[in-house]
Amino acid sequence: MAQTDPKMDAYIAKAQPFAHPILSHLRKLLHKGCPGVEETVKWSHPFFEYRGAILCHMAAFNSHCSFGFWGEEIGAVLREANAVQGGAMGTLGKISSRRDLPSDKAMLGWIREACKFIESGNYTSPITARRKVVKAPKPAPKAPAEFSAALKKNKKASAVFVAFSPSCKREYDDWIAEAKRPETREKRIKTAVEWIAEGKQRNWKYQNC
Repeated sequence: MAQTDPKMDAYIAKAQPFAHPILSHLRKLLHKGCPGVEETVKWSHPFFEYRGAILCHMAAFNSHCSFGFWGEEIGAVLREANAVQGGAMGTLGKISSRRDLPSDKAMLGWIREACKFIESGNYTSPITARRKVVKAPKPAPKAPAEFSAALKKNKKASAVFVAFSPSCKREYDDWIAEAKRPETREKRIKTAVEWIAEGKQRNWKYQNC
């Protein structure tokens, strides 16, 4: 099953309506062509990574979208495979509708070709090198005291929260900790406990959009 990032769901949801089918379709093709791809948001735009290397990125603007494979090395490999050459607007130029996209067969072929190049170990982009540096793991999220107390009172929510990944827990913890006013924090804690008891992550509204 494809591993998706709620931040990318939120990005697509906030884009102009015309961009939704374009971005969603590109996203679907990336997961189909590269099952091990990972989603992330960098520099305010969606990126796809594979084996620690940036594979490609996409973006939505007021009247068009863009999509591009990352790095000169991947671009050279794709040009040899007769992929569309890149430019200021990425690999595919300005994309105003799904009709502007290449065929699924062509896109999947380019995606798989780019993945093979990364798998070969010949991808020496500085971005890749920096990503190989081992960083100290983030400390485990610590829930605000009031939030922990509220969870203990709801056995179902407490059990679900314990099973959440550290990143999912942190999203709730940060959301509650960011509340400046006591009444706002209390309201968020109540909402959080209700959502968690239903098995919902913090950004559940943007998932599967």
